[in-house]
Amino acid sequence: MTAPSPFQIMHSMSADRSGLDGKSINRATRRRVYGFAQPYRAHIILFVATIVVSTFLGLLPPLLIRAVFDVAIVDGNGSYLNTLFIIMVIAAIGEAALSLVERWLSSRIGEGLIFDLRVRLFDHVQRMPLAFFTRTQTGTLISRLNNDVIGAQRAVTGTLGTVVGNVITLGGTLIAMLLLEWRLTLLAIVILPVFVLPARRVGAGLQDITREGMNVNASMNNTMTERFNVAGALLVKLFGRHEAEAADFGERAGRVRDIGVRSAMYSRVFVVALTLVGAIGTALVYWLGGHLVIDNNITPGTLVALGLYTVRIYMPLTSLSNARVDIMTAFVSFERVFEVLDAPNAITDAEDAIELVDPKGAVSFEHVRFRYPDPAEGTPESLGGNESTASVDDVLRDVDLHIEPGQMIAVVGPSGAGKTTLTSLVPRLYDVTEGAIRIDGHDVRSVTQRSLRQAIGVVSQDPHLFHDTVIANLRYARPDATDDEVREACRAARIHHVIDALPESYDTLVGERGYRLSGGEKQRLAIARMLLKDPAIVVLDEATSHLDTDNEAQVQEALAHALDGRTSLVIAHRLSTITDADMIVVLDDGRVVETGTHDELRHSGGLYEDLYETLVRAEPG
Repeated sequence: MTAPSPFQIMHSMSADRSGLDGKSINRATRRRVYGFAQPYRAHIILFVATIVVSTFLGLLPPLLIRAVFDVAIVDGNGSYLNTLFIIMVIAAIGEAALSLVERWLSSRIGEGLIFDLRVRLFDHVQRMPLAFFTRTQTGTLISRLNNDVIGAQRAVTGTLGTVVGNVITLGGTLIAMLLLEWRLTLLAIVILPVFVLPARRVGAGLQDITREGMNVNASMNNTMTERFNVAGALLVKLFGRHEAEAADFGERAGRVRDIGVRSAMYSRVFVVALTLVGAIGTALVYWLGGHLVIDNNITPGTLVALGLYTVRIYMPLTSLSNARVDIMTAFVSFERVFEVLDAPNAITDAEDAIELVDPKGAVSFEHVRFRYPDPAEGTPESLGGNESTASVDDVLRDVDLHIEPGQMIAVVGPSGAGKTTLTSLVPRLYDVTEGAIRIDGHDVRSVTQRSLRQAIGVVSQDPHLFHDTVIANLRYARPDATDDEVREACRAARIHHVIDALPESYDTLVGERGYRLSGGEKQRLAIARMLLKDPAIVVLDEATSHLDTDNEAQVQEALAHALDGRTSLVIAHRLSTITDADMIVVLDDGRVVETGTHDELRHSGGLYEDLYETLVRAEPG
């Protein structure tokens, strides 16, 4: 009789109801699971072979014990008893050694699978468009990368080993029992169907509990992620919401606790029921076998061996029933992992995308219309796909601009006019709804995103810094930058003297999101990071808004030199930035209503004149 392959076993075990929302796991999902296991095929085959050998070694002790009772003791053969003892010890040592090999192989497969899934998930999420992150909760994604990935790999390692080992144990034990005494074997087999009933009833309930537990844990993780950072902690303190937050977290943690209790009770009732059935079956075997021994139909050694084998039947059945439940719940984890991997990415490189080589910095907006996309489209409900957040109206309307290499363009307009949106389209954070944006004549959708973003440097109003050293944050722009190049960029951004005065200079930790630095210092550090990147096009989104007058003057002087020869789009509310621009673009309600130099627009009688007068009144002095 040929033992089934591990993948056949997993296929048959997962064919029942075991998907999300009560749906069965389809064949495509199973193929994807097997696809992830393919790189470890050799390890899995060796893993299964080790289990098979170990299982057959485990069948020897009852036969040896039978020989002890029926031959060695009855015949008073001490030499034969010694031989049996040596064989028992060798079998035990061999089984122990194989269990260590089995554990090593299981770890290699399991940890490798976790690595593959996490890296694939992380890479996919990192490539998702910005709209995806505006809707998805960070804690939910972290839960998928941690809890669900670990849950998924159990189906390929621990559960696989349990299934294969117990199937072989069950088959080999039944064959051995039939050869010893067919009547007692049939008695033991009669009770086997009783094991199937608890597995079917408990499996579905435990699966629902597992799914609910995953969702609640993800929600709890998201709460911790949002509150356990400087911005979240500051908000809680400023609004005095400590008690309310603790109560809300306690409610979520309480749901996790209650689900854990329900899950534990489901599992325990399941195991107790199977154990009780096994105990009754074993008692029946000893009862009938005892009568057969009394009637001299079988030997005492045969009865002892059959009793031991009976336990070896019911224990695998209990484990196999548990394995079925484990596989059902593990496939829920696979489904949740695949949900993220299947989330569509609307911004991808074209198949014939080219590299943007040696960019000059010419930028053209050709009748651009833009409406914010709906991040919920194609996104699973558990990741935020149940609500639409798309903009109803166009944010930009028929924008037509042509910027020459090296020009400095100031973008001004009232709040909500579309200034930030306009600059976000250049590095392709979003794709235009209609029209095209071209750099050096190339549609940004026709070049690779990597080369496009290498050509563009962005300094936002609230720059992000990682919880790392100053120099690590700077080298994020260019990992191969030398110390001298880093310091030169910082001098140009007028931040070197500030960094040099820090306790550990460039090796000082900036804290989460750079909270150890002031707003102006963070912005100057971000400007230095941009200068280190040395892009052909620079986007400054109110990059000097947090600087005082003296610091702004220093940075403006540095930028004037650093931006020389580069195309720059500057969203600004400071007069000094606007008046120095080669061209001013005035946006209102998503349309370009005026373009020209400061002198041309100053007395035009249009929106710019009103904005200028407002800025004059707002400027210090």
